[in-house]
Amino acid sequence: MKKGYKDLLEEANKEIVTLDLETARARYGQNGTVFVDLRDPRELEREGKIPGAFSCPRGMLEFWIDPESPYHKPVFAEQKQFVFYCASGWRSALAAKTAQDMGLGAVSHLGGGFTAWKKGGGPVEAYERREK
Repeated sequence: MKKGYKDLLEEANKEIVTLDLETARARYGQNGTVFVDLRDPRELEREGKIPGAFSCPRGMLEFWIDPESPYHKPVFAEQKQFVFYCASGWRSALAAKTAQDMGLGAVSHLGGGFTAWKKGGGPVEAYERREK
């Protein structure tokens, strides 16, 4: 194996903005900031999510960002600041790097992820799955 996940994380963390809990909480609720939850629906149902966060399963990120994709989501075409998060900050670091490489505007991720958010007393809401 040429690169493992630790190598990929180390590379990503050199190039992306990592928000500590205090900074992320200060950005939460600000107009122009979108929190993006990368966890899968089972995690969301089990743990809840940051209120108002946009849910984007990590496996769909590239397809939802790219305006040429048939799966594109308009939220990613908005001139917003995007704060990615997952459970512990690994997926969100890699996702932030990918989004940045794809040219998405202001991108960062929450260090420590949703686990740090909850431990730090950040607001949490129940996740309701939306069926088409």
